[in-house]
Amino acid sequence: MKKITLVLLFSTFSIFAQNSNANCEILLKINKLLQNEHYSPKPVNDSLSAYVFDEFLNDLDPARNIFLESQADSLSNKYRLKLDDYILNKDCSFLDVIKKEYKKSLLRNKVVLEKLNNETIDFNTKDSIRFKQGKFYFYLKSNEVEKAWNKKIRYEVFNDIATKSKNLDSLKLNFNTMSHKSQKSIIDNELCKINASLSDEKLFEDNFFNIFCNYFDPHTNFFSNDTKSSFVSTLSKEKLSLGIEVSLNEKNEILINEIDPNGPAFKTGKIKKGDQILAVSNQKETLDVSCSSLESIAIMMTSELNTNITLTLKRNSGKSFKVNIQKQVLKDEENTVYSFIVDRGIKVGYIKIPSFYANFEGESNKGCAQDVAKETVKLIKDDIKGLVLDLTDNGGGSMEEAVKLAGLFIDYGPISIVVDNKKQLSVINDPYKGVIYRGPIIIIINGNSASASEFFADIMQDYNRAVLIGSTTLGKATMQTIQPLEENDLQHFVKLTVSKFYRITGKSHQAVGVIPDVPIPMIYQDVFQKESGFKTALKNDTLDVRIRFKPYVSEELINMLAQKSKDRVAKDPYFNSIIALNSNIDTVIKKTKFDIPMTLDAVYNNQNSINHLYEEINNFGTNDLNLNVSNSEYNKSLLLIYPSLLEYNKMQLDNLRSNHYLNEAISIIADFKILRRIYN
Repeated sequence: MKKITLVLLFSTFSIFAQNSNANCEILLKINKLLQNEHYSPKPVNDSLSAYVFDEFLNDLDPARNIFLESQADSLSNKYRLKLDDYILNKDCSFLDVIKKEYKKSLLRNKVVLEKLNNETIDFNTKDSIRFKQGKFYFYLKSNEVEKAWNKKIRYEVFNDIATKSKNLDSLKLNFNTMSHKSQKSIIDNELCKINASLSDEKLFEDNFFNIFCNYFDPHTNFFSNDTKSSFVSTLSKEKLSLGIEVSLNEKNEILINEIDPNGPAFKTGKIKKGDQILAVSNQKETLDVSCSSLESIAIMMTSELNTNITLTLKRNSGKSFKVNIQKQVLKDEENTVYSFIVDRGIKVGYIKIPSFYANFEGESNKGCAQDVAKETVKLIKDDIKGLVLDLTDNGGGSMEEAVKLAGLFIDYGPISIVVDNKKQLSVINDPYKGVIYRGPIIIIINGNSASASEFFADIMQDYNRAVLIGSTTLGKATMQTIQPLEENDLQHFVKLTVSKFYRITGKSHQAVGVIPDVPIPMIYQDVFQKESGFKTALKNDTLDVRIRFKPYVSEELINMLAQKSKDRVAKDPYFNSIIALNSNIDTVIKKTKFDIPMTLDAVYNNQNSINHLYEEINNFGTNDLNLNVSNSEYNKSLLLIYPSLLEYNKMQLDNLRSNHYLNEAISIIADFKILRRIYN
């Protein structure tokens, strides 16, 4: 018996040693790549150690219901300021120790939840639950675990039942029956999450590698082959796809929202709008939606490595059923440039640019810039007097496409300065001579406009080629590339920051954002994540350069147009209502901490106030404007040839008719036509 135990001990040690060596090998390769290629490499020291340790434990236990206070303290004393020493000494045994404590904690919670699942919980206990914003330290004592989970389950049951009906009296009447079913469902879901975390070895290490990369800057990430494939697919307008769009409801259930009539899901004949996705399988592993992260589900569904997907679905309250789908290459309509004509006494063209997508297989005519050029030509043929480019929610993409797009509207000259990881300055010049369109341009931006969007907006603003309206952008002025850890490594990649770009004035929008000429309130503008909010964001700085360029119009004209627009916006009831709505949103979202009594009444009232706010947001200003929006003559002919696009086209038209930012853009173009004669 002793001999067997000894063999097992040595075997276990050997496995841990192998894992530790493999993990260290990957970490050291990541570090070598970052030290050699990153724009601003950082030493592996105590600062890195503290950041990585804190972020990793927070990632493992964001709700602070897994690790005990004693476990977190013990791990912190051992490793918080020593990870750098372990890594540089090629000893990654700390990962095995943290993983062991993590699994031990999960198993402890599993025992507690299984016990609660066999008990009748008393929902009449008088206490309250506290919610706190931001990170807080680990507080759980070993003798408090069951009490903490009892409280969490009670709250989840109250919250679940509160969403079942708008009739509180009816909910109270049926509470006992509903609570038993809800309790079992919620505990089963928690157990499912624990089992998924216990079995997912790879995610544990991958998350650590990613946090290590994030220390260098927030846009430097570790990619497995799957996550790389999923990320790259978002940068193209054509990709292997299931042909469905999904959405989350208030219960975090994934529902099928749209089905592409040309896609493989539609062709199965078995899927309908509103079907709930219960599980996703790539034939190698299956992810249950109720106990898997949304990120892992999204990666499995979108990765082009997973060509054959099986969805487990449920329709209404019926039985679940499985549908196998073979992906096919489809055009992503939501990630494709499109255009319309808006006629408000003056005919204006509108082009939506959802991202700076590109074709990474060498076909340059399939990129965003080429598509904008095509749509612009269509609009010019319909005799537009101005052009609106919509970059709201455009998170960026290919910098090459952004350079090409700027070249379409700038006649000639320098457009940007790039500083690489060797601190060498390069001036980027307009790649094309001449312009595709010479009329006035308005660009709409918001807090989700980032990276390549900001690069393009910078150029157009510096040249006085466009008036920028909306809210301040994200503030990302860096460029990334994806590299394998080694030349022939097809499994491990790093997306790393290799350069920083500056305006031709030498200024940068890094960590401050592109500030519009006309600030206009936008819903959620104070909630959007900003670059400056990331702990490891690169700092803003300015280059001491003098580059000559010729603005399109005078600064005086731009200032006059901006002032007239600001005066209108200040008096506009719609935009003033947004300010009031944002204040209500901030009141709910930015509460630092609050307590809710553990009663159905209190939870129902809290849920009801949030639902009212969401209803107010969803119904906000949808019918108070009806712009005359239509397709260009060319696109009308295309819709006759491709009638399957009519439904999506109608949805786009309907959304645009109530767009107040477009309405203000048209007013600025009308002003331009008058003031240009004075200030030219």
